[in-house]
Amino acid sequence: MDADSVTRCGWAGSDPLYRSYHDSEWGTPVHDDRLLFEFLILEGAQAGLSWITILRKREGYRRAFAGLDPEAVARFGEPEQLQLMADPGIVRNRLKIASTLGNARAFLELKEEFGSFDSYLWRFVDGAPLQNAWRTLAEVPASTAVSDALSRDLKRRGFRFVGSTICYAFMQAVGMVNDHTVDCFRWKELQRGSQHASLR
Repeated sequence: MDADSVTRCGWAGSDPLYRSYHDSEWGTPVHDDRLLFEFLILEGAQAGLSWITILRKREGYRRAFAGLDPEAVARFGEPEQLQLMADPGIVRNRLKIASTLGNARAFLELKEEFGSFDSYLWRFVDGAPLQNAWRTLAEVPASTAVSDALSRDLKRRGFRFVGSTICYAFMQAVGMVNDHTVDCFRWKELQRGSQHASLR
């Protein structure tokens, strides 16, 4: 595929990193718990920032947070938090760092209850991606009733930085919803059934 010959969602722009993320990840159903945790943490880190800023720090997050393995992150304590506050490879926000550690612990508790975070998460869309047909970016919502419900439940379980807008961005990223615009080549691919493939 010629990267310059296809039509993409308008937000993909021309940045190679952004285009690669759009073309190969955004909207593709994810069922791997570690990767789901990674996206949950990255989406929370984005609050108040641009997504491209977070994408550029993604490797920094993986390095700083033990490969974003929730079991490892859940064992982090005060010494690790102090180290993280001095790490330029991540967003050095005390509340966001603390929430990452707390969310790892909440993630493991939820996983214990449901067998996997994947099993818990995909119940909110009855196990299959919601397929939308937006013609323009302006039509794409910032949140929905489903993201409202997910946000409420995650907060009840002790998660932080999981407001409805963050949850909807997370749902879009992990393919719970196909929000590529209809003129985008990825919308057609996901419509044709590749929505059943998962990133592992």
